[in-house]
Amino acid sequence: MNEIGLKADNFSIADLGLANVDMAYWNLYPSELIEDCIMLNQANLTDNGALAIDTGEFTGRSPKDKFVVYDENTKDSVWWGDVNNRFEADKFETLHQRMLAYLGNKEIWVRDAYACADPTYRINIRVVNEYPWSNLFAYNLFLRPTAEEIKTFKHDWTILNVPGFKADPKIDGTRQHNFAVISFTKKLILIGGTGYTGEIKKSIFAVLNYILPHEKKVLSMHCSANIGKDGDTAIFFGLSGTGKTTLSADPNRKLIGDDEHGWSDNGVFNFEGGCYAKCVDLTKEKEPQIFNAIKFGSLLENIEYYDGTTTVDFANISKTENTRVSYPAHFIDNAVTPAVGDIPKNIFFLTCDAFGVLPPISKLTTGQAMYHFISGYTAKVAGTEMGVTEPTTTFSACFGKAFLPLHPTKYAELLGEKLKKHKVNVWLLNTGWVGGSYGVGSRIKLSYTRALITAALTGELDKAEFGKTPYFGLNFPKTCKDVPSEILEPQNAWKDKEGFKAKAQNLAAQFVKNFEQYASAANEEILAAAPKVEVTA
Repeated sequence: MNEIGLKADNFSIADLGLANVDMAYWNLYPSELIEDCIMLNQANLTDNGALAIDTGEFTGRSPKDKFVVYDENTKDSVWWGDVNNRFEADKFETLHQRMLAYLGNKEIWVRDAYACADPTYRINIRVVNEYPWSNLFAYNLFLRPTAEEIKTFKHDWTILNVPGFKADPKIDGTRQHNFAVISFTKKLILIGGTGYTGEIKKSIFAVLNYILPHEKKVLSMHCSANIGKDGDTAIFFGLSGTGKTTLSADPNRKLIGDDEHGWSDNGVFNFEGGCYAKCVDLTKEKEPQIFNAIKFGSLLENIEYYDGTTTVDFANISKTENTRVSYPAHFIDNAVTPAVGDIPKNIFFLTCDAFGVLPPISKLTTGQAMYHFISGYTAKVAGTEMGVTEPTTTFSACFGKAFLPLHPTKYAELLGEKLKKHKVNVWLLNTGWVGGSYGVGSRIKLSYTRALITAALTGELDKAEFGKTPYFGLNFPKTCKDVPSEILEPQNAWKDKEGFKAKAQNLAAQFVKNFEQYASAANEEILAAAPKVEVTA
């Protein structure tokens, strides 16, 4: 066994049960990892210097193959069910030993990193990778300790990432050959059978979604965050397609982070040290910050080239619509270092309402904020996903249901406590349709949405006269600078008043139906914020 690179004093790879590996490369620089990838014929360079790899069979996460070990520490605290599949402790140990044996006589790449930009909540992570490009991903996405810190580095959590190891469900207790299993007791994450790098990132997000709210009373959030010139922090929640990345990337504000954050008594802090952005149809005009970050050191996944070139064709989704790029945060010009901000003054829940029912912007009460946080609503429209021909509702609890180890009401109640304590404004921002549903009305112009956000951030909306929508009871401003007043009140923007009534009632009923799964654990304030559905004889 040989070990090369900068590592902690008095620590060996044998201490992780990997005494039989042929070579362990510790904390290599990105340039060294890129060279290893090319030498091993696992990747190539694009014309802009980025490293391009294929993740193989899996080009996205596999939620049904994500497990949590069921033991004394988790049996009564984890939200068991479709999101958190139960995994037996003895099976976990067997799987771990089989993965260690698989790595015998192989080369591995090890990365010391950490999560949480606020040192109070920092967790140290040791990532063991079968492939060098997975290690480059870990370098890009997690926070990076200094050389001096590495010498005395002690890990809290270990990630064992072995894409080439395929589980045997009969032996290992998995559903199929790929898996991601978290043991909160052993502080160990096992990932195998899949090369998709997002499993590495999201496994730590799931860990923090458990530790921070459950043990520290810190709200973990699937959101982006930025800071204004006056130091005011804003948070943006939203599912895919709602504009979260676009709207938080404001040239007049500095970026804290684009995906995962914590909210403590000290303020907001990024969990990560980098970004993992979607690349489909990427252009310099639409997303200049992301486009310019694709250079030497960034990692492209599952892209295609223009014929006969090494120039990326971002419109080509023949491998997957989920083409991705990862890069360290300092590749973004206006990123904040360290990635922390004050207590937020404004929070935006982004939704693309394809039914044209919700106002372009509305101010939520605390009860409504908790209710809509748990609901996590948006709508998919034709063309965004295969098989979608009509608008369809999508609900994802806390805007990130797939990553919640605890019941959604735990996060919502913690949010409510913080909103009341700090008197934070919460805005429901509809980036979807007005004047009619998809196919009849029109999508709200991005310039109007930006004007509404600016008015909320500057406090101008607080001075406006507010009205209230039927069914959902949402308080909306009747006027806003640079936004036509006729679109601010949804029912008035519709020519077909009966059509609006039908769509609004239908959407309200879908909210109520979706919330039934959470209602038994929700408090009265949350339940009272539900939309009202008319009962017809």
